[in-house]
Amino acid sequence: MSEPNDMTGQPKRVPSGHAHHRCDQCDVRHKAMCAAVDVADNDRLAAIVSHRDVAPGQVIFEEGETADYAYNISSGEVRLYKLLPDGRRQITGFLASGDFLGLVSDDAYAYGAEAITPVELCCMRLTNLERLIADIPPVREKLLDMSHDELAAAQEQMLLLGRKTAREKLLSFLLVRHDHADPQPEDGTVHLPMSRTDIADYLGLTIETVSRTFTALRDEGLIELPDTHTVRFPDIEAVRDAAEAW
Repeated sequence: MSEPNDMTGQPKRVPSGHAHHRCDQCDVRHKAMCAAVDVADNDRLAAIVSHRDVAPGQVIFEEGETADYAYNISSGEVRLYKLLPDGRRQITGFLASGDFLGLVSDDAYAYGAEAITPVELCCMRLTNLERLIADIPPVREKLLDMSHDELAAAQEQMLLLGRKTAREKLLSFLLVRHDHADPQPEDGTVHLPMSRTDIADYLGLTIETVSRTFTALRDEGLIELPDTHTVRFPDIEAVRDAAEAW
């Protein structure tokens, strides 16, 4: 478990390095929770937000930890996970810039969150966020919309885990990464900051199966592998057809 908040009241688990931002100049404001805050209320938003840098591999919060803060990701990518009783890890999702995490239905986080890449976070104490939601109804509506997106992603993962072959799982995962990228890549490139082990844990496969499937798709000409963290689709429509054909 993490250490308690220090005397400054800063979030647990988050390193001491500061990220410097202005809410009205944020690159991801258009798709983040903050998009629902009118320009006239920027000062109110800025007053409840602190900014922190998180190093790769750094835990943001752990499953079961008392929930004090919610977070908006300004940049970078985060893995969400749950630990099974036997110690195995199930990755339940990946979040990127503009995404929100840390909202809870009780007083504890239902999953763990860890930085994959260097991450910049906007940190909001939950009590302050609740007051902002009460005072600015569009913020509640925006968070509700984001929750609906999370539910849709969870349903898609259930389908991946339960009904698809390894080939279908990997192709579907790559297509979702491509289609949800912002900005949309024009050259069919998919960036994969996570490891092959992360992908295996997310798709419910072994790392050996993931590696073999990547190699098979490359040998078929469906994908190119410029490096470990990049996939390119020479013909994305062929990839879509292949994902549906098995």
